[in-house]
Amino acid sequence: MSLTGMVYRPPYEANSLLLQVTQGCSHNKCTFCYMYPDVRFSVCPMEQVKADIEEATRYCPDVERVFLEHGDAFVLSADRLVQIADAIHDRLPRVKTIAMYASIQNIRHKTDEELRRLHACGIGGLDIGVESGLDAALQYMNKGHTSQEAREQLIRLTNAGIDYSFNAILGCGGAELWRENADATAALINAVQPHLLFIGTLHAQPGCKLYGDMKKGIFKECTYGQLLDEQERLISGLKLKDTIYFGSHPSNIVPMQAHLPEHKQEMIEVVREKREQLRCRLDAYPERGGEGSILNR
Repeated sequence: MSLTGMVYRPPYEANSLLLQVTQGCSHNKCTFCYMYPDVRFSVCPMEQVKADIEEATRYCPDVERVFLEHGDAFVLSADRLVQIADAIHDRLPRVKTIAMYASIQNIRHKTDEELRRLHACGIGGLDIGVESGLDAALQYMNKGHTSQEAREQLIRLTNAGIDYSFNAILGCGGAELWRENADATAALINAVQPHLLFIGTLHAQPGCKLYGDMKKGIFKECTYGQLLDEQERLISGLKLKDTIYFGSHPSNIVPMQAHLPEHKQEMIEVVREKREQLRCRLDAYPERGGEGSILNR
């Protein structure tokens, strides 16, 4: 199948069929993002999409989940997404879920009726980069939405029956606002009650604005100690009824997967144990490799 450019997917989509329907990201302005720096956003021709679906019938006819590429395929109109979903179901009848990356702006541009229509044709499992509940962090990260807008749009998704992953980033507030970032993000998560909470840690690579701002001292990143304190504060502030906490991204100091609320205290204890292990380096900064992986854990 034809997938152009660098391909990204959430870790839990490892067994999904990757089907390209757009190229690049329609927003492509996030301060920390380096995924599609030189890719001009475009929509793939429907003929190409159908040809790729046809090819998939030969290699993975029993696939049950499809992930639409690239950066925010949910930007496509409801009519276009339904057309793609119909083509998938027609040739791959075992598919149950059609997932993709999405943004708060993508949701805002669809009516409630359109969201219900998308749910009815199997679209769900949206992977949404909310990142933070703190407006100051969202503004600096150039997310294109406020905390209140995120809350409103995520509730609309839930009301339409569409499930999603709430993606949050530790360290979005930097060294000066880590407490506020933890509190505001916990409050937003509590308000929308996501079924899946994906946690990563802020990191910068050459090619994004954040990298240059860190080098110049404009943005002061968090130390080991601050990141651990923020993670504990975030977890402590969560009041969830039934949420999977997926925090195994290599950028995290404490990778963990758990279920909330029952594992909450255990998670806090794990963070505290890591803080004790790193007590001699709490004022240092993590050294990072690809995908933000920590090299001096």
